[in-house]
Amino acid sequence: MTAVRRGLEPLIPALRRFARALSRDAETADDLVQDTLVRALRAEHLFHGGDLRTWLFTILLNLDRNRRRGLSRRPILTVIEDADPPAEPGSDGTGRDIERGLSLLPPEQREVLLLVALEGMSYREAADVQGVPIGTVMSRLSRARTTLRTHVDGELPKLRSVP
Repeated sequence: MTAVRRGLEPLIPALRRFARALSRDAETADDLVQDTLVRALRAEHLFHGGDLRTWLFTILLNLDRNRRRGLSRRPILTVIEDADPPAEPGSDGTGRDIERGLSLLPPEQREVLLLVALEGMSYREAADVQGVPIGTVMSRLSRARTTLRTHVDGELPKLRSVP
């Protein structure tokens, strides 16, 4: 049994948790995880050591980006009766405010926030997964935390003044 096959099973719960946070849908998350595992097993000959967790999260993140890219080309259809009514930020004191705040973030900021806060990855690991420099991870994380904090506290975002 190869190192990839041995290390795959213990990482599935973390992959599912990250996929659910990214997609915000259990079925889509399960599909992402399954596609990730299939791709990892098909390409296990390309894994030459290193951190298996980072490799798998990179595959999952790339699959999610491809999924979102495909969805952006399709019209969004929503059943009006099923839509949640808009609520004031910070109003109900539950996780829904954080969920709404996460949905306001640009995908790159949401990804890095989930990798660091939810999955407990170091900045270096998150940078490797996203394929960006560590400074970019720190910048995205700072902006994501500021935006999320502003949303949960119910403040209006500060506008920059143009000189």
